[in-house]
Amino acid sequence: MQQVLIIIHLLIVLALIGVVLLQRSEGGGMGLGGGGGGGVSGFMTGRGQANALTRATAILAALFFVTSLALSIMAGRGSAPRSIIDGASPTAPAGQQAPAGGNMLEQLQRLQGEQPGSQAPAAPPPAPTAPQVPQSQ
Repeated sequence: MQQVLIIIHLLIVLALIGVVLLQRSEGGGMGLGGGGGGGVSGFMTGRGQANALTRATAILAALFFVTSLALSIMAGRGSAPRSIIDGASPTAPAGQQAPAGGNMLEQLQRLQGEQPGSQAPAAPPPAPTAPQVPQSQ
């Protein structure tokens, strides 16, 4: 159904472009000839033809808006609203429990098997290779 509506929409667009280009410009800015109301001078002149083109433009514009709204409604109907929160549930790899609470550092420490707040056994400090900067307390 949507493909049929898209084809109809494109045909309306092409017809609207054609009808607008057939209309005679009425004064104003620079035309095709560079000096005012250029365009085709003898083609489609007369009051009745101008009214017919104006009506055709209005009808095609209305059809264009209707098909645009129908296409946007059809596109919106296909996708259900989703929340970002639904996809943010923490998942753990198979065989492990999901980390519960705490900040990111505590969760990483739990995953590595360490307890938060506990320190690893003290190892001898490495020999300094660069001068140490005193730290304030």
